[in-house]
Amino acid sequence: MKFIRDSVHGNLKLSEFEVRIVDTPQFQRLRRIKQLGFTSLIYPGANHSRFEHSIGAMCLASRLAEHLGLGSEKRRVLRLCALLHDVGHGPFSHVSEGVLERSHESLTRELIKKSVLGDIISEEFDLRQVMRILRGEGVLGQAISGELDVDRMDYLLRDSHYTGVAYGIIDVERLIYNMKMENDLVLDRKGVQAAESTLLARYFMYPSVYQHHTTRIVNSMFRRCLRSLISGGVLDASRIYRYDDMDLIVMCRNQEGLAGDMMRRLDDRNLLKTVDSVKLNELEDPERVFRITEVEIRRAEEEIAEDMDLDPDYVVVNLPEYPAFDEMRTQVSVGDSIVNLSHISSLVGALKEARFNHADICVYVPREAADSFRDFSLHDYMDLPERRPSHPRQLRLTVPDYLRFR
Repeated sequence: MKFIRDSVHGNLKLSEFEVRIVDTPQFQRLRRIKQLGFTSLIYPGANHSRFEHSIGAMCLASRLAEHLGLGSEKRRVLRLCALLHDVGHGPFSHVSEGVLERSHESLTRELIKKSVLGDIISEEFDLRQVMRILRGEGVLGQAISGELDVDRMDYLLRDSHYTGVAYGIIDVERLIYNMKMENDLVLDRKGVQAAESTLLARYFMYPSVYQHHTTRIVNSMFRRCLRSLISGGVLDASRIYRYDDMDLIVMCRNQEGLAGDMMRRLDDRNLLKTVDSVKLNELEDPERVFRITEVEIRRAEEEIAEDMDLDPDYVVVNLPEYPAFDEMRTQVSVGDSIVNLSHISSLVGALKEARFNHADICVYVPREAADSFRDFSLHDYMDLPERRPSHPRQLRLTVPDYLRFR
């Protein structure tokens, strides 16, 4: 038995078997993977790692299992899956995932199968069952990868703690103690306010942290580095789960050309600058933005670069990465019925529309070239029809109305 002191959850207890998992090189690598990538360039305290988050998710999985009254075997396998759910993450977490063809969930399952982790797990559990849970299948899978899962609960709390942005503080205890197992993992109606608060937390954490305007710039710069390493044969994308943050930083620093220059700019915080942006809530069809292809983006970048006499690699058209807010589909137990959260919460319906309020498409170029973009418009290069201006409804009050309002 071993204890780990966590800054968010306090003392966390690990069994001897879990200690063996944690002490593998594959899991220890997570100590060297930043949870929020380059966000520490914006929030200096955001240096927490995937290691901490994985331990925290295991803690919350344990609390949930205890509340649900799961047997010893199910409780142990749920803790294990929460512990391992991010083990396949690439360097700088989701920043590198934006360049790869495969998700970190897929890479996690591959890493477990191909490494000593699979051998250790097979000593105590059915490896196929573990894989099913990691894929989000069944009730236990929903606890690890569902609408209101322990992964999401922990990262909101943890990211809020380390960035100092209070929006991510959620009522985890109320969420967990209003979960129950029916055919699926569902939320009791008494937990609706806690679910709404979690949805609001994510809504505000995106523009404040995850999609902060400077975060998007540094992430897009690093992705240019990563694409350059992959296309140049320096990095094998299929083995990304073998590398940590410093491995990629060193690779980039040792390169000439784009990767080396972009990394030096990140080192010196000489960042690209926004020269134009288009807000999604001003567009006729905001959803279309998320269907824009890489080919369309690259074509626009090349046309802008040609007109402005720049290297296309230094022109970045950046799309927002806003989630679908799956919490809207959280199943809620109301009497004898099971309904989606969106059906009983007017707040959820409002957020469905409001989620585009902070999202925008941006164009970034080197700071030294920004002055030449004073009359630049992204609309000239991309098909982004705006909404037709609507005439404000006139307020007409009759005398009785007026008297009634006084």
